[in-house]
Amino acid sequence: MITGLDHVAIAVRDVDAAADAYRRLLGVEPDREDDDGAARAWFRFPNMALEIIGAQGEGAAGERVRAQLDANGEGVWLLAFAVADLDAAAKLVERRGVGVERIGGHVRLDRSQTGGLQMFLRQATPIRPSAPIAPEPITRLDHVVVWTANVDRALAIYGAKLGLDLRLDRENPKWNARQLFFRVGGTVIEMGARIGAPATDEPDRSGGLAWRVADPDAARARMAAASFDVSEVRAGRKPGTKVFTVRDAPAGVPTLMLSAEPALETA
Repeated sequence: MITGLDHVAIAVRDVDAAADAYRRLLGVEPDREDDDGAARAWFRFPNMALEIIGAQGEGAAGERVRAQLDANGEGVWLLAFAVADLDAAAKLVERRGVGVERIGGHVRLDRSQTGGLQMFLRQATPIRPSAPIAPEPITRLDHVVVWTANVDRALAIYGAKLGLDLRLDRENPKWNARQLFFRVGGTVIEMGARIGAPATDEPDRSGGLAWRVADPDAARARMAAASFDVSEVRAGRKPGTKVFTVRDAPAGVPTLMLSAEPALETA
């Protein structure tokens, strides 16, 4: 049903300022799209797109953005999944107990049945990556982090209802975290929960975005030169990887940069 992550939307109050900041951070040129009372800047990568969206004028989309900002402030707003057949996918998730609503060419899922996160289904279309405008640009999204207070609910939503591929379920006492890794096309949804914490009905919440860079040291130097507050490069959790944190990413989104895993040597 779901073929990949279509896009992640970040709601902001000033699209021009946030788009410029993400342009400098990601190192690629966005496309602008303003309609239905909303202003949007799209940063496109081989495996998904990042949508920076804010209210602008009158229209239904703008009203939805204003409501989101009033209720939750700036930050990650929604996840949109790409599907091969939108009508068939909508019928399938509805049969699995998730309410659906048509909004233009999209299908919005009832957030009371998706752990409180807003999710959409969208017809899959080819992606033309944004043009780089700086050395060492972001190459792709590695994973989306979501914190949950109810692991069983997360398994039911992402596994049973959305049909995502659960690749790994592990506990790491060092970080007091249980992690569920759902593969979705060319990226991963990482669900995090506290070990031993009682399950509650508290809504899931965004834990941030992790991006791939080809050369972490060079990418860090570029971002520091662009006046971002970045940590030192350190060894990643996976052997052979390097990571660093952007402490002041636009809209307050927790942001990690990491290198690809080293290729296995062959004889």
